[in-house]
Amino acid sequence: MKKSFTFLVALAILTIGGYAHAQSVVLDRIKKAGTIRVGVKTDFPPFGFLNPAGQVIGLEPDMAQDVAKRLGVKLELVPVQSSNRIEFLQQGRIDLMIATLGVNDQRRKVLGYIEPFYYAGGTSLLVRKDAGIKRWEDIKGRDICATQGASYNRLTTQKYGPNLVAFPGNTEALNALLTGSCIGFLQDSTLHASMLSMDASKWAAFETPLPVEDFQPWGIAVALDELGTAYGDQMRQIVTEWHRSGYLLSMEKQWALKPSEFLKDMQARAIKAR
Repeated sequence: MKKSFTFLVALAILTIGGYAHAQSVVLDRIKKAGTIRVGVKTDFPPFGFLNPAGQVIGLEPDMAQDVAKRLGVKLELVPVQSSNRIEFLQQGRIDLMIATLGVNDQRRKVLGYIEPFYYAGGTSLLVRKDAGIKRWEDIKGRDICATQGASYNRLTTQKYGPNLVAFPGNTEALNALLTGSCIGFLQDSTLHASMLSMDASKWAAFETPLPVEDFQPWGIAVALDELGTAYGDQMRQIVTEWHRSGYLLSMEKQWALKPSEFLKDMQARAIKAR
């Protein structure tokens, strides 16, 4: 796993030079409107979720607020789900996506991933303790809840053959898990860890007994045709500074996440590249 993780960190080498500074339609719109619209999750604590007052909070909304501050504009948070976040960006309904988006080659064809990447996670399974799941192979033919649009759905199905029951968002999938519609929930390891930590009593009957697989970095994203513009370049500079300054490490600590090897390595790379 360490070898794979090191490989993923290598994929996220800081590359802020060599991009054209073409005119940006989106950046012009942001400056004219005085507002940047950022797509964030509302069902993925602590990265993006709703507080008791119904406000969207979390690590990624905080990142979005920092982007707006650096651009000198107001922030409009737009709730998105795994099933619609890419379409929201392609349709121009949001200007930027910060929504636990894993990086893969298929998405690179339709999205403008900003490098360096800002976080990383892997494929994990939350299951009932009495489900008898001891190996990934044990989920073959079993009903497993999942969220539509998650990158690990296809790979897990191909490798292990579960019967995936996909829902539009995490909230619906977790409700199905709690009511017994499935014996497990396939999601990112970071979400499972935060759930078990933040609400231990609610999930006392569940566990994550399997090794985390397929670590992949997460990236913020702009529209594909904005990647080589002044807007894309400005986003690259912002994320690079997040790593160099330790901002992301401080946000990780603020939101009670376990220290990640990825962020430590990325900060070291950013400082060295300066």
